[in-house]
Amino acid sequence: MNRTTPSHEKAIHGRLRRVEGRHNALVKELRTAFAHGELTPDRCCAIEGMRILEEAIRSGLKFKAVFFRVSAENRAERLLPQMAAHVDTLLLPDKLFASAVPSESPQGVAALVRCKQFKLEDVLAKSQSGPLLAITGVQDPGNLGTILRSAEAFGVSGVLLGEGTVSPFNSKVIRASAGSVFRLPIAQVKLEDTLGALRESGLRLIATSSHKGTLLDQATLTGPLAVFIGSEGAGVPRDLVAAMDESVAIPHSPNVESLNAGVATSIILYEIARQKQLPQRHRVTEKSGNL
Repeated sequence: MNRTTPSHEKAIHGRLRRVEGRHNALVKELRTAFAHGELTPDRCCAIEGMRILEEAIRSGLKFKAVFFRVSAENRAERLLPQMAAHVDTLLLPDKLFASAVPSESPQGVAALVRCKQFKLEDVLAKSQSGPLLAITGVQDPGNLGTILRSAEAFGVSGVLLGEGTVSPFNSKVIRASAGSVFRLPIAQVKLEDTLGALRESGLRLIATSSHKGTLLDQATLTGPLAVFIGSEGAGVPRDLVAAMDESVAIPHSPNVESLNAGVATSIILYEIARQKQLPQRHRVTEKSGNL
């Protein structure tokens, strides 16, 4: 088992630059990025918590700055060896850290990381390898984060975020996605303007619905697909539904008005993944039967 030597600990803690003032440029940038939930002018987003920082490292993101509160200074011994030497590393008094990092369960570590940005063309270039998700009007950060986590789990090729949808760079979205937001190709677009490009790419357009449409267990969800997800209350807008090839509904009790958007998306993506595996399983069964 590797143990950190006193000299190594000294070197790690020597990298930390103590900052006392709330007007420090990096502290102000961190505070603003958390408050607005959007990218900063130099394409950074704010993240917090050990797990999310390590997911960012694993995903190959570049760090601009890392912030530790004094009472969590020991976390530097685990994180800093995984980061390039040029990354700014700041040590903040607990009160100053709390003023910049709004968290219900703060772990005492936060960072500014440069996020990857994608355009529609980047997402479409990968659309033959798995279903594409098009999301509109999902405003709850937890729901969007859940959707992105399920998207990565079930092999989604890319995600288009339309109007009225919370930013993927919101810290609550990032936390709920468990880092999937770092690895998925995600483009923020006006969905109405993408329909022609989606069809030209050979995608069949599927809308999800609470009540109307082909029942999920009867729907054919194979081949290149773009699946449109709407908010729990309004669903996919009517003008978009009118442009779809098909609408799909998840059967559920009439006592429930609609499913949580994250849950509904996960169920649909599971069914798409299940149907994708059927031909392969059928071939394996046939081959086994011929033995």
